[in-house]
Amino acid sequence: MSEQSTELRETVRRRYAAAAVQVAEGGTACCGPQAIEIDGNFGGGLYAADERAELPADALAASLGCGNPTAVADLREGERVLDLGSGGGIDVLLSARRVGPTGKAYGLDMTEEMLALALANQREAAAGNVEFLKGTIEAIPLPASTIDVVISNCVINLSTDKPAVFAETFRVLTPGGRIGVSDVVADDHLGAEQRAERGEYVGCIAGALSFAEYRAGLEAAGFTDIEITPTHAVADGMHSAIVRATKPAV
Repeated sequence: MSEQSTELRETVRRRYAAAAVQVAEGGTACCGPQAIEIDGNFGGGLYAADERAELPADALAASLGCGNPTAVADLREGERVLDLGSGGGIDVLLSARRVGPTGKAYGLDMTEEMLALALANQREAAAGNVEFLKGTIEAIPLPASTIDVVISNCVINLSTDKPAVFAETFRVLTPGGRIGVSDVVADDHLGAEQRAERGEYVGCIAGALSFAEYRAGLEAAGFTDIEITPTHAVADGMHSAIVRATKPAV
C-alpha cells in the first residue's frame, strides 16, 4: 500500500473512531466532512420508522450510511450475510432479524471503537445470530464461498483499493451469491479532481467511483447481472446509489 493510501486509511479510521466515541457519549454520527454532522442525505433517517423502532438507540445514532442496503438485498431466512464496514451495527442487526435464527449476520470493521459500540448494540438487541469481525474490507477474514449476501452502506467509496474489495467480495460469496450495496457514485463526466472539489475523501465524496468505473470494477472481479441505480443526490453530480450484482452459479 502506498504512503498516500496508508495515510488516507488512517484518516478514515480516526474519523470513524471519533464518531463512535461521540455516539458513546450521547451524540450522533453521520458521514460528512465534520466528525459529527446531521445531513438528510446520510444516516439513520434513511431507514423506515418501523426499522428505527426495533433498533438500539446507539445503533441508529451511529448510522453513517447513504442508504439502506437491507431494504434492497432481498434477504431470506437462513442466509449468511456479511456487512462490509459495519460501524455501529445497524445493518447487521436488521439483517439478523431478516435471516432469522437459522441464518447468520457478520459485521466487518477496522475500527476498535466502532466494534466496541457494535458489540454493545448486539448485547442490547440480544442478537444471537450476529458476529462482528475486526479487519479491512480489502482482506476479508472469512473463508471462500461462505457468504450468501454481501451488503455495505457507503463504505466501499472510502477504500483506497477498490479492486481488492471487489475481488474479496467475490471470493467470500458462494456461487450464485449476490451483493446489495448502497454507495456514493459519481457521474461519468466528473474526473477525480472534480469529485474532490465536491467533498472530502473521508466525507464519502472524493473517493467515489463513477458509474462506468463501478461497473467495470465489478465485471473485472467476475460479477454479472450488475445494476447501479441512483436514488438521491448527495452533491452536484454525485449520487447515493443501489448496487446489485451476482456471482455466477457455475
